[in-house]
Amino acid sequence: MKTLQKTLVALAVGSLLSVSAQAAISYGNGYTGQPYVGVKVGKFDLDTNGASDPTAYGVYGGYNFDPNFGVEAEYVGSDDADFYGNGDVDAKTYGVYGTYRYFVPNTALYGKAKLGVAKTKIEGDSSYLDNLGVRRNRSVSDSDTRLAGGLGVGYAVNSDFGIEAEYDIVSSDANLMTVGAHLKF
Repeated sequence: MKTLQKTLVALAVGSLLSVSAQAAISYGNGYTGQPYVGVKVGKFDLDTNGASDPTAYGVYGGYNFDPNFGVEAEYVGSDDADFYGNGDVDAKTYGVYGTYRYFVPNTALYGKAKLGVAKTKIEGDSSYLDNLGVRRNRSVSDSDTRLAGGLGVGYAVNSDFGIEAEYDIVSSDANLMTVGAHLKF
């Protein structure tokens, strides 16, 4: 639950900062840039021996320079999942991406692609009794910063609110599947 509380606090702070900042910049081409903030939930797909896939919670925000191109930053953390039956594993990722959205003509549907850099950290601990009855510990600690990206689909409910589903590759040991909603300003 601590991750969910952190997510909600981060969303509230991000919303306040976005509202208090100047929300629109005109580019002289008839389009006004548009900031947005959102929340997402999903599942980490970990490639770590003995680890269950933890539930993911996150916040993200971005800026659309025009209807198709923008930038986005996100933080996604997880709850504790099972690690070798009697321990816990969790994952976190921070990323900054360039985004591209392709809107299907005459619909509110769009495809989304993003490419950027993400830092992902996976940590887990577990203990067990070996054949001699001696308590042993297993642990995993992996941190990876690398090129990351994802593909998704979205639906613009109206001009200020949308929902998205994404599949992201955030590290060599973790993929992320999420659904989210965002509010534009």
